[in-house]
This record gives sequence, C-alpha cells and structure tokens, in this order.
Amino acid sequence: MSLLTTEELQEGLAAGRRKSAVAQPSAQRMSDSYQAVKAITCQQVIEQLETQGITAESLDQRTLRHEIEQVINSRSRRGQLALNSAERLLLIEDVEDEVVGLGPLAPLLRDGSIDDIIVNGAHAIYAERGGLLQRVETRFRDDAHLMNIIQRIVGPIGRRVDEATPFCDARLADGSRVNIVIPPIALDGPLVSIRKFRLQALTLDDCVAGGVMSGPMATYLAAAVRSRLNVLICGGTGAGKSTLLNVLSGCISNHERLVTIEDAAELQLCQDHVVRLETRPPSVDGSREVSARDLVRNALRMRPDRIILGEVRGVEAVEMLQAMSTGHDGSMATLHGNSPRDALSRLEMLLGFAGQQNDVRAVRRFVANSIHVIVNIQRLASGMRCVTSISEVTGTEGDAFTLNELFRFEEQPPMSGEGTFQTLSPRPYHAARLKDYPMPGLAQGSTGSGLASGRGASTAW
Repeated sequence: MSLLTTEELQEGLAAGRRKSAVAQPSAQRMSDSYQAVKAITCQQVIEQLETQGITAESLDQRTLRHEIEQVINSRSRRGQLALNSAERLLLIEDVEDEVVGLGPLAPLLRDGSIDDIIVNGAHAIYAERGGLLQRVETRFRDDAHLMNIIQRIVGPIGRRVDEATPFCDARLADGSRVNIVIPPIALDGPLVSIRKFRLQALTLDDCVAGGVMSGPMATYLAAAVRSRLNVLICGGTGAGKSTLLNVLSGCISNHERLVTIEDAAELQLCQDHVVRLETRPPSVDGSREVSARDLVRNALRMRPDRIILGEVRGVEAVEMLQAMSTGHDGSMATLHGNSPRDALSRLEMLLGFAGQQNDVRAVRRFVANSIHVIVNIQRLASGMRCVTSISEVTGTEGDAFTLNELFRFEEQPPMSGEGTFQTLSPRPYHAARLKDYPMPGLAQGSTGSGLASGRGASTAW
C-alpha cells in the first residue's frame, strides 16, 4: 500500500472528525472522506503490526480484527474519528479487506446475488445481478490501489501481470474466474473481469425451476449423460456454458474416474474420483507453457473414464475428438458458437488450424462420429440464460452435417425473454443407447412453458 502524503493525512483526519450522515454503506464507501479515513486507518494498522514484528497475513481473523479495533479506538479517543456503531463495523470490515483481502471487491464477492464483477479502471465497477449489469457504488482510490489488489490476486497462484505480460487469466481462492488487462494495453486503466464461483452447485432441477430449460429437456440430458453420449455445449460469451457443463457433470455416476481440464479451474464436480488439471501460460521468455492440448494428451494416459474439457479453444480439438471417438464415451466440452451448426463449423476451423484439412468430408465424418449431442445455451435480450436448442449429430450428407433437433426454445415476442420450450423430434437418433429414458413422453411432441416472467433464471445463474 502506498503511503499518504502529510497533506493527505491532515485532510483525511479533518474529514474523519465530521460524522458521516450517509445511511447506506455502499454510498458511504463512495465518499472521499471515508476513503481517506480508511486509507489512514489501514496505514496505521500496518505500522502497528510492523512495530510488533508481525505481518497481517500471519494473523487469524479474530486477532487481526482486534488490532484494527485498537487503532480505531485510539483515533476515536483522540477525537480523530466520530463513528456510530454501524459505521464502526463497516470501517473494521473494510480495513480488514484492504489489509489482507481484495479491498473494494471483497463486499461484492461476498454478495450472493452477484454473478459477475467488472472493473473498468479505479472508479467504475459494475456487478451483474439477475442477468442485468449495473454500476455499483464502490470504487478504488486510484489505479495504484487497483494494481495493488490485482497483484494480490495473481501472486498466490504464480501468475504475473506487468508491462511485459499485460493480461492474464487467474482464479481466486474460492474458485472464481478472473481475467486481468492492464496498461499500456488497457488505455483507460486496469481492467478486471470476475465470474464468481457458486458455493453450491446447481442441478437440473434448479435449471427447470429457474426457467433455464424444460422438464423434458432435463430428462433427456440426464439420460444422455448417464448413457455416455458425448456432449458439446455451445453458446456466446457469458451465456452459462461452464455452469451448464457443471450441471450435466452432476449426472455422472460416482464410480467413474473423471479428468477435468481448464484454463482456470472452476468446475465443481461432486464425484469422489475427480482429477483436476489446469493449463499454465508461458513465462516471459515463452517457456514453461502447459497447453490444453498437452493436458488432453496426458489425460489419455491417466486411465480416465471421461474427459471434461472446460472449453475447446484451439488445436486441442483434435485430441479431444479422438478421445471421444476412441473409448472415452461420455466426455464433454464447451465451445463458443451461436447455434449447433455454428459450433460444428467452428470445430472444423479448429481442426484446420491443427493441420487436419486435407479432406473436408473426412474431417466432417470425424466430427460427426465424435459428437453425439449439442446443447445450445444463450443469454436472451432480457439477461436471462436459456437452453435454446438440443440437437443430435446424426452424420453427414454430402458436404453438410445432418442434425436431429429434439428441443427448441421459441422466444415470443422476439427480444422479450419469454416463450415456450418445444419438443420437436418424435424419436432420438441415439435412442438405442439411452438408458431409462421415457421414450413415449418424447414422442408426444409436448411443449413446456419458458421464461414466463424471466425471474426464475435470474436467481439460478
């Protein structure tokens, strides 16, 4: 933490003598006077610990809070602070967050109603609640303050972010996924994007209750996973692909050995026999990189029953599809794509990047033989997430993939976030492989209500 100048100290002390009239903690945190008081208190806590030869990180929460209270009590006795009980508790919490936590981000991370946190420089922080992104009333003092918190994020996991490496992916101790971009690449100040980790994994029942999918959709997907069909989840950025992958993974039996591969580990598999692998970016000199392709290749030597790839981004698509088609049935992955056909086209492109482009028809047969089911999930204009299509890959015909669309979400009126889930196909192409699946129910061509109000899905995702 950078030290304050004498003028800043005096200004903060003067501001601290004025009792705040702001009732809401979020609004109070925005005031310049409160920011100054917090900075001074943090500085004095650190100095007090240094005189004792200890660091804040070495203390448990109770002891650290006691040290913070001592500083606040001392300042109050000298007339430098005039706080009511609520303001005092707020200051203690915020100082603790500054000294050993993630500063202004900590209250947002504790808020269970928030899914995403976006930082656009020191003074512009946004949070997504219920699918809607809104600016929140909290901020960093300046870019230096924000950079200090960024280094606190990347340090514990061995990542670095500096002018030589101005962007990186990371994860928090709770599993939340973080992307960071700093100047000079970020022109208006450091940027942080956080996808929060859910303490309790969602289930298919939660998805149905939240309007993310219909009951028949959930029944089919559960049967497909239990029957070891290879599943690809596609969708746009922030659509909920990883969350849905985690939900479907919950349908896997407990006796299987699962190997997960991610850029930043966030899956919450509940089975006993789970091995988690995480990629490693290259060092400054370009060495020491461990790519997703490296990990998929190695996973094949680890006797997995299934491989679960967090996201197919590049040439690892070759090894992943080979695993799916050569004895690792039931494997799953996600991929950016706005529709099932778009996802298949993207897979073709990735295979081309890997040098698999000599015979287009052979490549498409390879893909069609590897992927059984494609699930498309989208974020609607209302901010709600919704499974918009479930299709089977049935093969190729000429130069095109052939698909059997089983389910679809029809949004009516357009851009409303409301509509109906429709069951389209009378019989799954892979019906012979499905276990314990109520085939007559699918043949009825039933429909299910969609996001009638859009409220359920906002709390589920």
